[in-house]
Amino acid sequence: MDYLYTLSGFAVGAIVGLTGVGGGSLMTPLLVLLFGVHPATAVGTDLLYAAMTKAGGTVAHGRKGHIDWQVTGRLAAGSIPAAALTIWVLSMLPEGSNTIGKVVSHGLGFALLLTAIAILFGRKLREYASQHDESPLRQRHLAHITVAVGALLGVLVTISSVGAGALGVAALFFLYPKLSPVRIVGSDVAHAVPLTLVAGLGHWLLGSVDWSLLGALLLGSLPGIWLGSHLSAKVPEHILRRILASMLVLIGSKLVFA
Repeated sequence: MDYLYTLSGFAVGAIVGLTGVGGGSLMTPLLVLLFGVHPATAVGTDLLYAAMTKAGGTVAHGRKGHIDWQVTGRLAAGSIPAAALTIWVLSMLPEGSNTIGKVVSHGLGFALLLTAIAILFGRKLREYASQHDESPLRQRHLAHITVAVGALLGVLVTISSVGAGALGVAALFFLYPKLSPVRIVGSDVAHAVPLTLVAGLGHWLLGSVDWSLLGALLLGSLPGIWLGSHLSAKVPEHILRRILASMLVLIGSKLVFA
């Protein structure tokens, strides 16, 4: 079975390299629906997987000056406490029941549907934000709104492992339309590392991490990301993103309404 996990990691890694999104959005439902991994274990393992893979991206973006640390700090000020609080709430759920599994499964489906919307309508959201960027109300409360968005991401990511990528980028494009795309992505990747690490360690304390599964996924995903990144210039991105969004809608609907 390990080689199938590694192969899946390679496939998901290649999609991430091609489109820039799809890590948690595909990996977690793949583990749950295809391999029958318990939802909580799939989420906890994928969170640590994301923290490790995105740490390298943070170093690369940081060296090139592609991270706005103020924006990253605002998001983290909301997301880290929210992640810790969510872990505490999950720990309070009754042991021996499938309550956590149901919460995680439905949260995962909801997060996938939101991610699909962000992928499909990201450009229109950016255009709307650019037209309303000078609003006095928006400028006055921008820092507080960013912290609140971080808190929402913290809850979603901790429950589902989905949202730190596509949803985070969509939110930053909407809140900071004048920030260059590369700094948006860099800031989002930098924010995802502490968020997924805190949430992943929280799931580990709850007993929801499979370390051998994590190793198998990393073994496949790292070369997959490398290959996908090199092929990205040769494949029409808009087609891939639409296919990915359609897959997320189908998978998310199955999880929400199952």
